Amino acid sequence: MASFIIEGGHLLKGTITPQGAKNEALQVICATLLTHEAVTIQNIPDIRDVNNLIQLLCDIGVKVSRGDAGTYTFQADSLNLAYLESDEFVMKCAELRGSVMMIGPLLARMGRAVITKPGGDKIGRRRLDTHFLGFEKLGARFNRIEGREVYEIAAQKLKGNYMLLDEASVTGTANIVMAAVFAKGTTTIYNAACEPYLQQLCQMLNQMGAQISGIGSNLLTIEGVKALHGTTHRILPDMIEVGSFIGMAAMCGDGIRIKEVSLKDLGIIPDAFRKLGVKIKVEGDDLVIPRQKHYEIQSFIDGTIMTLADAPWPGLTPDLLSVLIVVATQARGSVLFHQKMFESRLFFVDKLIDMGAQIILCDPHRAVVVGHDRKITLRGGRMTSPDIRAGIALLIAAMSATGTSRIDNIEQIDRGYEHIEDRLNALGAKITRG
Repeated sequence: MASFIIEGGHLLKGTITPQGAKNEALQVICATLLTHEAVTIQNIPDIRDVNNLIQLLCDIGVKVSRGDAGTYTFQADSLNLAYLESDEFVMKCAELRGSVMMIGPLLARMGRAVITKPGGDKIGRRRLDTHFLGFEKLGARFNRIEGREVYEIAAQKLKGNYMLLDEASVTGTANIVMAAVFAKGTTTIYNAACEPYLQQLCQMLNQMGAQISGIGSNLLTIEGVKALHGTTHRILPDMIEVGSFIGMAAMCGDGIRIKEVSLKDLGIIPDAFRKLGVKIKVEGDDLVIPRQKHYEIQSFIDGTIMTLADAPWPGLTPDLLSVLIVVATQARGSVLFHQKMFESRLFFVDKLIDMGAQIILCDPHRAVVVGHDRKITLRGGRMTSPDIRAGIALLIAAMSATGTSRIDNIEQIDRGYEHIEDRLNALGAKITRG
């Protein structure tokens, strides 16, 4: 188990560019299974989850070639169907949550897929019912394979249908869309997720010959086609990494420029930090966060305590609540965080409390942070990263703290952040990998 050793108290200064978006990469890489022609994807992040998915595609027979940094070409013209049935393949899928998005393309193109419960962050239940209900609406059937903890999904021919999703699941919507592109007739998906990464997937599929309309709304219409062809696609900057860098700049920055953030795709993320009093300047497509000795949490117009809650897009992404909580620990004022979408993501705050933060964990979904206004600095300590986003939040806390901290299980951070210690050390951080 690898660790980070962080010497706190060093100010960060300079320019940093966000990596390609992890969540988009997992979707569009799986979409390459929908055609036998070559698909080139640019700006792929060099992170554990994405690299594991690329290796999984290689294992099933996809030809993968690497070009310039972050550019890969995929050609799924000779898939190893026998390997798709193997215990080894199922075991690898179980270790990588992103593998669940292979189901839609395999079902659409091959007529069947084998799955087990996927791995990923330990942040409470993350059910797959939306995926399965959508596939069933398209005519697929599920069978549990006796003697193995796996399910077979099969359909002789998918047929378009109307469906109202039980939740606006991003991965669920992506999976259903990829299955529906080959379904006979028209598929209508209401209460669809509409995140920028989902929009990117749909636009890429249309470039490949799909017929998807309503992109950017919660009502998608897919006219089935017989085949897709190759294309070239560029992945957006990672909005979660942009938000993480805003948080770092607020806590321990001495003037940070975040380059080429694709501002139009950030939604309300910058405004969420502004509600905590963080100043953010927009210069072209860059964000500049100046050094602030103090930042003050806003209140609502009627004077009541500020509440920040996660919600499906265009609401505030749950992936940034951990970072926002850390930023609030050194703000002036108090704020209530309401984590609605996952049930265990706030449990990491006990580590911040050990570091000296004033946080009241009301229940698994709500926490009140009383900011120190920088009058009391967090103190270094030893902690373990429970998931990707809590891991980066703890790293921010450690960089701002007095003394030296150790974060174990940083493989979780590596799953979502590319060479993070090298990039932050270039700004003035003192992080070593142990």
